[in-house]
Amino acid sequence: MADALELDALWEDFHRVVNMTSAELSDWLRVRDSGELTEPLPDDAGSPLGQHVLAILQKRRTDLTEDDLGAMRKVVDTVTSQTDPENEPRSEDTRLRHRLMTVGHDPLKP
Repeated sequence: MADALELDALWEDFHRVVNMTSAELSDWLRVRDSGELTEPLPDDAGSPLGQHVLAILQKRRTDLTEDDLGAMRKVVDTVTSQTDPENEPRSEDTRLRHRLMTVGHDPLKP
């Protein structure tokens, strides 16, 4: 398990980049996976990483597992590598926005 300082930093970074609530993320994952004729069960909607983010948002820091920490690192790396803090998000970047929203980050959210 990570040491306390590393865990604190990762927890802060994760919650900084994941700016959607668990309800918003859950709704988005269901909408994203719904099709014209079918819709997955709510617990099965979204990518495995998106589902993992949703599970992490519902946990306390003391309940995190090594798998959770790995997912948190991946989300932080993904969001920080695909966003530019100096440029404001543009509405025409729909694909990027939707991709980031699957891991809990909405670049248009203040």
